[in-house]
Amino acid sequence: MSSTVNITAALVADYVGIILSLTILFSKGWNLPTRKRESKILFFLIIASVIECIIDAVVFYIDGKTGEGLICLSFICNTILYLYNLIVGIGFFYIVVTHINRRISKIQYVMIWLVSLVEISLLVINFFTPLVFSVDENNIYKRGDFYIAFIIMAFILLMFALGTYVKSRLQGVAHRYFPVWEFLLPIMIGVGLQTFVYGVSLQPVSFTIAFCGMIICLQNESLYIDKLTGVFNRYELDKIEQNLSRKNVGKIAAIMIDLNDFKAINDNYSHSEGDNALMTIAGILKDVIGNDGVVIRFAGDEFVIIIDDATEDMIPEYKKAIQMKIEGYNKTSGKPYELSVAIGGDIFDLNSDDVYDFLNDIDKLMYDDKREYYKTHDRRRYR
Repeated sequence: MSSTVNITAALVADYVGIILSLTILFSKGWNLPTRKRESKILFFLIIASVIECIIDAVVFYIDGKTGEGLICLSFICNTILYLYNLIVGIGFFYIVVTHINRRISKIQYVMIWLVSLVEISLLVINFFTPLVFSVDENNIYKRGDFYIAFIIMAFILLMFALGTYVKSRLQGVAHRYFPVWEFLLPIMIGVGLQTFVYGVSLQPVSFTIAFCGMIICLQNESLYIDKLTGVFNRYELDKIEQNLSRKNVGKIAAIMIDLNDFKAINDNYSHSEGDNALMTIAGILKDVIGNDGVVIRFAGDEFVIIIDDATEDMIPEYKKAIQMKIEGYNKTSGKPYELSVAIGGDIFDLNSDDVYDFLNDIDKLMYDDKREYYKTHDRRRYR
């Protein structure tokens, strides 16, 4: 019996996947200065993609070639390919969810563990009973009845990642530099074609293409991310101003935050400690704002928050939440100084207010708050 696979097409597809992966790997396109955790995951996923493309090429090349050693090699290699799909699916899911929500929830961890347990168990059982796939005496690979289970579980992971992205967009969070559907599209096309058109090899190269797209978008996003604090930088604010001036978005909330006594922290405890203070404040602002708006490092120790679909009671609520979060940090930080911020914010109706004036307005409100602070605090108190 002869193999029904298209060996030439499979080898070409795997070759393209290997070249793409190695190009990303050696150019260090995966290395994102503001995304260290994501960089590590991307690095290992790219290495895994190179290995998968090589193994996939071996599997297609030896398919239908008889010999006891080749049959055993084919079975082991196909098992590894199924494990790779699990690893990549989880890695893709992890990057998308943590990039958007900054963490994995307990329910999501349980889902990951359940999917992993089911797939690994099926592959272990498959060594004794061919549920997932089989390799016959002619060394020809055949899918089993439980092959579809791997497709369904991969689909669940990918759709959950897409759902996280869609939810964040519906909540008004701008992820235009991280369009998840664009990464999912080549994967869905590749997996779909390989599932319904037997004998082709598109899945490995489709994953590699998806990683290329993800890395390009993350690199593009990094241009708009402040490297120290991890929040957006002034370039992003310029883009937001341009978008707001072109669109009829209605009311927005704009808040400016300035770190009190920042110079004293730098002068008395080093600029490194000043950097730590900035990173702490940025983290607090991101935790408080969450998916409701965008946090931007405006200049030095000044931050700006922009929130769409604003209501009149938002400013005092966010101000209180930020102050409470900072107070909680001061109680447990063990630092020889306490963090404090001046906050100025207001609601702007862009149907009547000039988009270019709101920064001046919130800047004045912030300095009013700072003057009130220094009425009861000595600027030199850390000397």
